[in-house]
Amino acid sequence: QVQLVESGGGLVQAGGSLRLSCAASGRYTMGWFRQAPGKEREFVAAITWSGGNTYYADSVKGRFTISRDNAKNTMYLQMNSLKPEDTAVYYCAARVRGDSATRWLGGYEYWGQGTQVTVSS
Repeated sequence: QVQLVESGGGLVQAGGSLRLSCAASGRYTMGWFRQAPGKEREFVAAITWSGGNTYYADSVKGRFTISRDNAKNTMYLQMNSLKPEDTAVYYCAARVRGDSATRWLGGYEYWGQGTQVTVSS
């Protein structure tokens, strides 16, 4: 059973920064997704199990950085220049049936509990 535990959410002013963490029970290709109230869950970023390849949604490219520390089985999302439209619950996800990263929500079999990120204007 894969376990994922997110941390690092909170309230920040527009233009500020936050770093999310996702501690996993093993080494997997992983991704970050987010869901704002009344909206569908959407892709944010993904990273392969080796950390060699990363992918970003256009809306966060240049502002967010996904990374991982495989010695700690932990994935990170550094979020800079935050905007009010980044407000959402952020979820980490693990893909165990493939090594390639994907933007497709259905490609991830395990999900964390979510952490709230609120950006005030």
